[in-house]
Amino acid sequence: MGDAFGEGYLADGEIPVHEVHLESFRIDATTVTNEMYAAFVHSTGYRTEAEKYGSSAVFHLLSTASGSDVIGVAAGAPWWLNVRGASWKRPTGPNSNWKDIPNHPVVHVSHRDALEYCTWAGRRLPTEAEWEYAARGGLEGMRYAWGNELTPNGEHRCNIWQGVFPASNSSDDGHIGTAPVASFQSNGYGLYEMAGNVWEWCADWFLPKYYRNSPKENPQGPTIGSGRVMRGGSYLCHDSYCNRYRVAARTFNTPESSSGNVGFRTVALS
Repeated sequence: MGDAFGEGYLADGEIPVHEVHLESFRIDATTVTNEMYAAFVHSTGYRTEAEKYGSSAVFHLLSTASGSDVIGVAAGAPWWLNVRGASWKRPTGPNSNWKDIPNHPVVHVSHRDALEYCTWAGRRLPTEAEWEYAARGGLEGMRYAWGNELTPNGEHRCNIWQGVFPASNSSDDGHIGTAPVASFQSNGYGLYEMAGNVWEWCADWFLPKYYRNSPKENPQGPTIGSGRVMRGGSYLCHDSYCNRYRVAARTFNTPESSSGNVGFRTVALS
């Protein structure tokens, strides 16, 4: 587990590379889709945190909001618009609808929203160690979920940014925003989009120094942290500023946060 190439951001704590032993587990082949999340909401009447807050973060090139619905921009990241009415139901703003993209990953879900889904489904979020093991697909020490080359033989293996961020995306991989699940070739374990498309919440709290003394056996993450771990990168990742679609890459966000590029997949309880 960890960055074997020295390519990670120092503050992310991707080193040292260390051996981990895990109990067996079963993980979803894809992230939870809009259709799957809709079934949960229909069954329970659950309202996500974005719906309660009244807004969520939408990437500026994808926004379908009118001027009055754009409440503001993120400090230091003006490509993120705070859009009134954006939620899992309306992924790009008030004039969008999840029913138009039922097989895309659900987004605008906070860590808490993901946990609520898991409780309903009788499942759980993966630990960070489980997520990385699954993402590697049986390939030890590789850079990506499929090997060491980003585009082997010129083939795109994940949905990330091509072009000049954040102004223009050439969409050479076929997608500007989210892609339908299972759009790209699976890894060695039959899992799809373990790189790119959407960030995926993990169960763990995030501490950059955790790897220095984390337990070898079935690590569960620290008991406190700056936020919850997110893995895998998203359709907005580009090596000019966010080279985090590598298998070892890690980052975090606060549990109540939501945006148009974060989702999750689940693990069976036993």
